[in-house]
Amino acid sequence: MKRLFLTCLLTTGLLLAQAQTSIAVGSNAPLLDQAMKDVSGKMISVKDAMKQNGVLVMFSCNTCPYVIKNQSRTKEIAAFAKVNNIGIILLNSNEALRGGDDSFSAMQQYAKDQQYDFPYVVDANHQQADAYGATRTPELFLLDAQGKLVYKGAIDDSPADIAKVNRIHAKEAIKELVGGKSVSIKESRSVGCSIKRN
Repeated sequence: MKRLFLTCLLTTGLLLAQAQTSIAVGSNAPLLDQAMKDVSGKMISVKDAMKQNGVLVMFSCNTCPYVIKNQSRTKEIAAFAKVNNIGIILLNSNEALRGGDDSFSAMQQYAKDQQYDFPYVVDANHQQADAYGATRTPELFLLDAQGKLVYKGAIDDSPADIAKVNRIHAKEAIKELVGGKSVSIKESRSVGCSIKRN
């Protein structure tokens, strides 16, 4: 019995550790075919959102001050991705707030208020966040057309203050990806609110 308890404890610890370990740049993205409920009511997967040159996966929500602070930048990078034949999909993984501020109806209203013209989906039971190892909102994962991760982290180098932005990491990564070059800065530190899993 003691051995069984220790095994269960160890397994739980490993699963929690895996949930917090971000996938490595160069690896294949997980759960590409998993359908999620979009604010439109349709079921959409990351693969569905993918375009000719790849897809930008962003973990987001409705209420995080950093999401709100980055809202104009989110829409700008989404527009830039689109003109470069890269899809965009926002995932809300805040399962702990699903009955309130990050409910499906609240997401629908938020998407309407922000005039999102791209999918904003419910990551039920934070499955995608766990698979990617995402911990923050906002947090980006840029995938190429084969679903391989080429960049992860923040939109730019100054999430807290738009006036101090020197480099828009996501924009440069998209330009390099589309230009057939290796992404020069493959990772940056995402700054934001923790994903509310429980």
